[in-house]
Amino acid sequence: MTGNNSAKAKKSIEIFEKYKGWLYLIPALTFLGLFMVYPLIDVFVYSFEEGYNFASQSYSGTGLYNFSYVLHDPYFLQALKNTFIIVIITVPLSTVLALLISVMLSSISALRGFFQTVYFLPYVTNTLAVGLVFMILFKKTAYSDGMINLLIEAFGGRSVDFMDGPYWAKMTVMCIYTIWVVMPFKILILTSALSSVNKDYYNAARVDGTRPARIFFRITLPMISPMIFYLVITGFIGAFKAYSDEVALFGTDLNAAGMNTIVGYVYDMLYGDSGGYPSFASAAAILLFIIVLTITVINLMISNSDD
Repeated sequence: MTGNNSAKAKKSIEIFEKYKGWLYLIPALTFLGLFMVYPLIDVFVYSFEEGYNFASQSYSGTGLYNFSYVLHDPYFLQALKNTFIIVIITVPLSTVLALLISVMLSSISALRGFFQTVYFLPYVTNTLAVGLVFMILFKKTAYSDGMINLLIEAFGGRSVDFMDGPYWAKMTVMCIYTIWVVMPFKILILTSALSSVNKDYYNAARVDGTRPARIFFRITLPMISPMIFYLVITGFIGAFKAYSDEVALFGTDLNAAGMNTIVGYVYDMLYGDSGGYPSFASAAAILLFIIVLTITVINLMISNSDD
């Protein structure tokens, strides 16, 4: 009897050793399933349910009407335009500026930690607080034209109503704000990447009399290119999901300001003045998912081709 119990215990231990990796993953897989996989499937189902009634949880049929409605909705088209402009302008500019600042920080030794802290401060500052500062800088009021307009007028220019004026002015503020918010994280990552480059490469290049510009393009960039591609990909994803930044600057009624984004459109369809339409919101969310997935795959293909 004792021998049988010992054999069973041994067998149980062997089974545990064989599958213990999966047992350790159960909590994480459960969390991902409940809060990521299931909502994604639910959104996909909602997007095909036509005439969905939120109160009765019923729908009249299934098809592509929700996608057709969203793609012909002027508010969605405006949000799509705004989102693409923000992505196209802010992601390359913020990455290039962060790279230049990181290279300059890496080239100095005195007060390097101080400057790194200064550049990282916007990342740990509340988004709404930064938005309030930008409003003070750019907004025209009955009492002041704003600090930026004062500088423009000091150089002989005409003041511009950046917050409530023409579309290009509001988009300019939005892009500057977005770049300001995302740059600290990129500077931190790139500074760490630059510090990990083997200094022997630089020493050998200097011995050969290589110019600094050639060192940068032939040694520095190739060595940190994986990190740059990582920042570009995450930058695209983050920019496509922009919403809180716009609220911080232009308030919650982004449609009236003409500055809504795709995520803002999804939120409005769920909870805004035109809320209560989860099917339209789901269709817009699926379209955003397809766009982000396509951009990410293209970036990964470019990255792999360079390797």
